[in-house]
Amino acid sequence: MLISAIVLGICIGISLGALGGGGSILTVPALVYVLSQPLQIAVTESLVIVGITSIVAAISHARAGRVKWRAGISLGAVGGVAAWAGTALGRLVDPNVALGAFAILLSAVSISLVWRTRPSKLARKRTRNPAVGVANRLPALAGVPASTPAETTATQLEASPGPRTERYLTAGKVLTAGIAIGVLTGFFGVGGGFVIVPVLVIALGYPMPIAVGTSLLVITLNSAVALAARSSHDALDWSVVLPVTASAIVGAVVGKWLALRTSEKTLTRAFAVLLVVVSVYVGLRSSGLLPG
Repeated sequence: MLISAIVLGICIGISLGALGGGGSILTVPALVYVLSQPLQIAVTESLVIVGITSIVAAISHARAGRVKWRAGISLGAVGGVAAWAGTALGRLVDPNVALGAFAILLSAVSISLVWRTRPSKLARKRTRNPAVGVANRLPALAGVPASTPAETTATQLEASPGPRTERYLTAGKVLTAGIAIGVLTGFFGVGGGFVIVPVLVIALGYPMPIAVGTSLLVITLNSAVALAARSSHDALDWSVVLPVTASAIVGAVVGKWLALRTSEKTLTRAFAVLLVVVSVYVGLRSSGLLPG
């Protein structure tokens, strides 16, 4: 069991360190099926493991200037409130039903991860017809404006919302994401990094390294709140929690090292494949089609 716990922890840490999330989504099924923990106990143990690993990784990223504290604390505050609701809901659901829902969540996450690695429409267009990219850059290269100032201003006003509207849209996305992250954290014991990172990149326009570091801060805050809601109910098996947590911290260091040397696309797609395998296994086990 000790070897299994160490391997599990390293995998969790690598994902958190490299992608800013995702590793926690493997923690609960691994604790249940590999380390034979009851579901409710496994959820609480997952929050301890993920929370401690995330804060260690977040400190490392913060030292490199890759954490946006205001955005992270805002998302964490919204998610923290929602985590209490997710915890209460999780206690009302049959374990097999919860694990079946978890399998569906794993599949959805794997699809979203692969979708994130697809090239943008503009990139695909330039790949098919390189001349398009060159033609679009010719006015700038020649020092000639592509349109008059009046035309440019009119086009910008038509194409983009006003600053106030844009702020409201961004705030709405952050609020919605915070609620979803919190509910998932409380219900399933996952950190929600697979939701946080895309929101930080798409809604707030953060570069990937900044999004990863900030995501770890949010995961830490959400895990702490969800754990506070559960700590008085569940007795943890520290012989499982301690080795998994220690090895996860080591894995997070390795994950950060890999992130600097491996493309995000390769890491993300490899993790998506792993999620598909786990989701199929959890689905079969929870439905009784695969005996324990």
